[in-house]
Amino acid sequence: MRSDVRMLGQLLGQVLREAGGDDLFEDVERLRLATIQAYEDHTSDAFERAAAIAESFTIARADEVARAFTCYFHLVNLAEEHQRVRVLRERAGQTPSTGSGTQATDTVAGAYARLREEVGDDEARRRLDGLRFHPVFTAHPTEARRRAVSSSIRRLSELLTQHDAASAGGSEENRARRRMLEEIDTLWRTAPLRAQKPSPTDEVRTVMGVFDETLFTTVPHVYRRIDDALRGEESGASAPVVPAFVRIGSWVGGDRDGNPFVTAAVTREASQIASEHVLRGLERALDRIGRTLTLSADDTPASAEVMALWERFATAEPAVAEELAARSPNEPHRRVVLVMARRVAATRRGDDEGYADPEELLAELRAVQSSLVDAGARRHAFGGVQHLIWQVETYGFHLTELEVRQHSQVHAKALAELESGGAISTQTEEVLEVFRAIADIQRDRGLRAAGRYVVSFTQAASDLANVHRLARHALGDAAPVLDVVPLFETFADLQAAPGILAEAVTFPEFHERMAATGNRLEVMLGYSDSSKDVGPVAANLALYTAQEKIARWAQENGIELTLFHGRGGALGRGGGPANSAILAQPPHSVDGRFKLTEQGEVIFARYGEPAIAMRHIDQVAAATLLASSPSVEERTSRAAARYADVAATMDAASRERFFALVKADGFAPWFATVTPMEEIGLLALGSRPARRGLSVESLEDLRAIPWVFAWTQARINLAGWFGLGTALDAVGDEDLLAEAYREWPLLHTMVDNVAMSLAKTDERIARQYLALGDRDDLAALVLDELALTRRWVIRLTGGDDLLQNKPILQRAVQLRSPYVDALSLLQLRALRALRSAPEQPEGSGADAEQQRLLLLSVSGVAAGLQNTG
Repeated sequence: MRSDVRMLGQLLGQVLREAGGDDLFEDVERLRLATIQAYEDHTSDAFERAAAIAESFTIARADEVARAFTCYFHLVNLAEEHQRVRVLRERAGQTPSTGSGTQATDTVAGAYARLREEVGDDEARRRLDGLRFHPVFTAHPTEARRRAVSSSIRRLSELLTQHDAASAGGSEENRARRRMLEEIDTLWRTAPLRAQKPSPTDEVRTVMGVFDETLFTTVPHVYRRIDDALRGEESGASAPVVPAFVRIGSWVGGDRDGNPFVTAAVTREASQIASEHVLRGLERALDRIGRTLTLSADDTPASAEVMALWERFATAEPAVAEELAARSPNEPHRRVVLVMARRVAATRRGDDEGYADPEELLAELRAVQSSLVDAGARRHAFGGVQHLIWQVETYGFHLTELEVRQHSQVHAKALAELESGGAISTQTEEVLEVFRAIADIQRDRGLRAAGRYVVSFTQAASDLANVHRLARHALGDAAPVLDVVPLFETFADLQAAPGILAEAVTFPEFHERMAATGNRLEVMLGYSDSSKDVGPVAANLALYTAQEKIARWAQENGIELTLFHGRGGALGRGGGPANSAILAQPPHSVDGRFKLTEQGEVIFARYGEPAIAMRHIDQVAAATLLASSPSVEERTSRAAARYADVAATMDAASRERFFALVKADGFAPWFATVTPMEEIGLLALGSRPARRGLSVESLEDLRAIPWVFAWTQARINLAGWFGLGTALDAVGDEDLLAEAYREWPLLHTMVDNVAMSLAKTDERIARQYLALGDRDDLAALVLDELALTRRWVIRLTGGDDLLQNKPILQRAVQLRSPYVDALSLLQLRALRALRSAPEQPEGSGADAEQQRLLLLSVSGVAAGLQNTG
């Protein structure tokens, strides 16, 4: 990997010389070397020298230097991803251990082996059959780089793979390097900032790229790899034991909470676009598999059921049937699968000869599979045909299970208007139109295509009943089938959740729907607002307690609960490794089902590359399977009881410390001054507004994403760690805390995540941002808590510095940090200029130039830290 980084850096240097001359290259090098020296030498005036270099550039040169460092980070990120893929492929080529005692439990195969030891074969198989992993892609604006930049990086990735495969010094290696130079030149010359915000439909199409390039074909390979590991040589020769356990959800085009641009028309279009993509994918897959089934009827006769399928088609489409028969003489299985491809194409066009629903296609595929088995062609039956079955089971004809989200207050206002008998506002008419859109989608693509309706800021059971009331206002008895999902976000709402749920399930609509689905209920928990509400420590503890109470209530009432985790990418929004977080959940809160939001840069980081996507899905599914094992549940429940007093002390102390900061007079405007929070709103990241009002007068005005993003840009990362030092200090007993860190999964995960967050902070840079505000008291509060938290985390994790127990991760952060510092110094320069400039018309003169430099640096820092919101 170091060799890759060195080569890509040299190629970037060559591009900079060719595009901007030696002067540009030398200016970039001066700042690079100065920030490296400043990072390594904390005792000299090296930091001041680096800052002086950043200040010395003309505004045009500062712009170019910021772009150069941003390009560098894109290349470093590419090299790191490439190395991950390289390692994963090497591991995949190794023969896995079949002994359950030595098999790693961070794979489904290893977790299943462990589960069999604990609960026996039959119960382990039952749990595997019920496994469900359900990521929900959202359009929250946390992907700072343009799609054009992402596409260029993807092309570079392919060239890097070609470079790996080429002989050293040969013509193919030279060709790959020449093409990489061309692509890096494209990256350099591509405007890094979007000219305008994407529309919701643009966001839908961006996410579709992940399905087209990765997920559609990757997910069946995940199933196959797990089946291979579980059954060895039998895999592919008999029915698989692995179910299609992945379901993909989407809020893109459905989430209208705070986004006026997501309308019923957009929701309809989002569903149509997704359906178009999956039907095209199925058509191509059926055509590809069909062309390979050149199995003669002499050796592989078709069953009566398959022949009947052919006869029905031949009767309905004699001309096409004659053409297919001529191309596939005496090859009945091939002909029938090619017919299926044509019928899927007809489904996409809306023609009468298309399929009524995906179940009809599944029935035909299973008929072909059974026919092949009966004829002795088992490897064809459980090879390519099984992949097709898995794809249809996973994606249906809808691809993503589109979910609607709306704020409870919007519902209450609409109902008040409707029941007053007066005129109906445009907003209320739009609320009603959403239910009509859901009904249309269900009619065209089935119940799985749409039907979950998430209610933001659920504060009473009536908030959930209001959804059904509005649906009846919209369509009367023809209202769509709805799974209404409460979203508990604030600390108070989390505490009230069990009581609200107990009342809600008595409502007739809930009772009927749960009876129809086997007593299933879904509940969503918000990480972002609870963390912004009471601080990250108290929020994490409150979320654990809420899950514990909700899970216990569900168990007592025979309800099959799915907890839906509204996690973001950053620690302040529930981020961090998903598998370790799953294993820290309370007993019965997972039970083989894990659903979470995936957004922004996280979508592309986890699902944008096939090998990484396969590994991520396998890891998360393994943790989901293992979380409900007796040993894991016993450990988490024992630890929760053992350290209940520790938790109570940490909760009270951290909350008091957090409130001392955020409830201080003038905190909100101070926060907006010492971070680039206001300027982040100018970035064309997503269609959703960054705040709820016109200005930020209180923390409630601000959405969670810019709250986290702004602290990250200021190199403080406060949203992820503030209060933990005080919480641990309040406990005080280092031996007890060290024991808790070892034995209590919740604390272990929290401390490890905070260690990563602190490693990405920089106190000297942070002091520069905090100095922008005229509040020494608040600045001191932040810096004191930073120092205290850092000391406690190092004590618990061991060693003399952060991440010393994770040396590879530590080295990766240390190598990046000086380069991020360079961008931070350029950002500070722009911020100071903007903060000190007299009022000017928006977009005028020097102010616009400084804004552009600031936004370029924001994009670069996001790439360097690999973390936004």
